[in-house]
Amino acid sequence: MEILAFEVQSDEQPLLERALAGRCAVRCLEMFLDEDTAPLAAGHEVVSTGVNARLDATVLRRLADGGTRMIAQRSTGYNNIDLAAAREAGITVARVAHYSPYAVAEYAWALALAVNRRTVRAANRSREFDFRLTGLMGRDIHGMTVGVVGTGQIGTVFARIAQGFGCELLGRDVVENPECLAMGMRYVELDRLLAEADLISLHVPLLPETYHLIDARALALMKDDAILVNTSRGGLLDAQALVDALRAGRLDGVGLDVYEEEAGLFYVDRSVGGITDDTLARLMTFPQVLISSHQGYFTRTAVGQIVDATVRNIDDYLAGRVNENTLVSP
Repeated sequence: MEILAFEVQSDEQPLLERALAGRCAVRCLEMFLDEDTAPLAAGHEVVSTGVNARLDATVLRRLADGGTRMIAQRSTGYNNIDLAAAREAGITVARVAHYSPYAVAEYAWALALAVNRRTVRAANRSREFDFRLTGLMGRDIHGMTVGVVGTGQIGTVFARIAQGFGCELLGRDVVENPECLAMGMRYVELDRLLAEADLISLHVPLLPETYHLIDARALALMKDDAILVNTSRGGLLDAQALVDALRAGRLDGVGLDVYEEEAGLFYVDRSVGGITDDTLARLMTFPQVLISSHQGYFTRTAVGQIVDATVRNIDDYLAGRVNENTLVSP
């Protein structure tokens, strides 16, 4: 049997091929799975997808008509999948519930540190032999109040790193994490966290109740010199509201590894044709904003764990088993 894998990065492909060796053949594609590319899956019982696949009812019906009976998504989030439509189409769906929380948490801090100390601007100047310090002044992280929105595995690691810097910790979650409480974190309402934190990092899933969690009202509550980091899901942040806040001269730094309309943009070379997303283009003009293309998870450790979990999901499906990653059962 051959598995068709969409949205496979060149660094990821050998790991996927090696993990499936002796089990199944795998055909790897760089393109995303959507309505236009779904016909390519015809004849493939198992399809593997990335985080930017569009798996709505139309796509799922096309996959089912072509013989697909299992989708193995190589990500934790699954807000892009219509689970009810998958169930109706008779398609089993599995995700990767957990992988290294250190990968994303460390990258969130990389963004926070980079925007705080103007690292990208300094590096670009140095390449042109401009070694002035004008406009590069940052702040000590030590002593900052850090707000962690979402204290699951990734948020907890982010908080532990903050503790190492010597920060005060504020947290917001539906359930208080004993590990974070032991670090001295104070759980508060979101409005208070936004108003008091010097640095805010988002680590919650994208759900109907968290969509645009950070909107114009939330941004208005933040300190004028706050730093905002989002390595979770783009839909948590109202990007146009963020543009408006930045245009008003607010926020000292913004680090984004995700964007609400990233599908079809991220993981694709747009350097020649450019982009037509005016909001994203505008965000990139602000010197205190750093945007990367959803690479927080992209370490050897994390990708290896994602691949291993995906292979286990496929093995269990073929054996008629379900596991903790199964979203829609056979």
